[in-house]
Amino acid sequence: MTRPVLIRGARQLLTLRGAATPRRGAELRELGLIPDGTVLIKDGLIDCVGPTRRVENLAAARGAVEIDATGKVVMPGFVDSHTHLVSGAWRLTDYEMRIAGADYQQIAQAGGGILASIRAVRETPGRSLQRRARSWLGEMIRTGSTSIEAKSGYGLDETGELKTLRVYAALDGHAVDIVPTYLGAHAVPPEYQDRAEEYTEWVATVALAKVRRRKAARFVDVYCERGAFTSRQARRILEAARNLGFGLKIHAEQFSRSGGAKLAVELGAVSADHLEHANSEDIDLLAHSTTMATLLPGPVFHLGLDRYAPARELIDRGAAVALATDFNPETSPSSNMQTMLALACAGMRMTPAEAITAATINGAHAAGLAGKVGSLEPGKQADVLIFHAGDYREIPYHFGVNLLAMTMKRGEVVYQQAGVKWPDKS
Repeated sequence: MTRPVLIRGARQLLTLRGAATPRRGAELRELGLIPDGTVLIKDGLIDCVGPTRRVENLAAARGAVEIDATGKVVMPGFVDSHTHLVSGAWRLTDYEMRIAGADYQQIAQAGGGILASIRAVRETPGRSLQRRARSWLGEMIRTGSTSIEAKSGYGLDETGELKTLRVYAALDGHAVDIVPTYLGAHAVPPEYQDRAEEYTEWVATVALAKVRRRKAARFVDVYCERGAFTSRQARRILEAARNLGFGLKIHAEQFSRSGGAKLAVELGAVSADHLEHANSEDIDLLAHSTTMATLLPGPVFHLGLDRYAPARELIDRGAAVALATDFNPETSPSSNMQTMLALACAGMRMTPAEAITAATINGAHAAGLAGKVGSLEPGKQADVLIFHAGDYREIPYHFGVNLLAMTMKRGEVVYQQAGVKWPDKS
């Protein structure tokens, strides 16, 4: 048995403690803040949280390894509930072409677009994909993500998709918890060009059964969008997935209103993600459902668009809102949840408290992990962040700055910021 750990004297300890259900409305602003707070960790789990004077005097705290958090913010690790961790190489030529005004069709004709990523994932050995994914998990840890949901969707054939899901299984628990999602319906692959119906049936009747037999994914996702899959095709796949016992997710209303949000509510999906083009009817449906609205400001910023998801209206009407990166090489090449908090506040008018809640406990609900992560409460994993900040509002305020001093996963330090080596001028 390892010695207990005492993180003591935080200027602000954000516990995110509360109901066992996703946070809605005003609940998103309730951080469970304890001034001069301390966390006691035993065997990788939260044992106690509270005011320093009370916790440090507990018998269980005697002989603990102490971490001084004086003047700092301590909070749960981020739960990034929408990533594409295995998704091919960076699309730098696409990026330059888009800046110059090229549209998606012109980029695709030049050999870019999602087809470039499909080729890359199919042609790259699984071991190489795993090394690259592990590297990016390191970047996530350095900016505070301790749990993620990771989607397939860039292989789009049996070999490529299962290869991707095997990478996630191999990396799960190595300093980051990974929840795997099968996204075979991300796009119609080149060999099924002009045969979307046939591909839909293959996913629904063949691919899903193989993923289920291998227990390779927890969720099934569909990209419901013009140029991808219609609402009817998405329904076919998601109903088949539900019958096999998968949890459901859907990319909805990203570039146009597709009917994805309505379908998500109707089928009881865990989340509807993106929602930039959700209208008032969609918002009301989500507000009166158990489906999480997972908002992804990264693609809006990276693509230079001017329409963010209607976060303010979703929250004010009572929808449960989560926040994630959508990390992928095409539309959101950032894995930094601190940056997403800044974009959520500036672009979607979320308050800093709402953004933190959406990125922790509500993200945990969206990833199906709320029973063990997302808040600092007794019995949960000790996934803890310590920030060089005296006030939690500094985290989104200093956009593009990594304020993280330390990341802990199950009570072990997995990242610690090093100091600057000043040159000796004497």
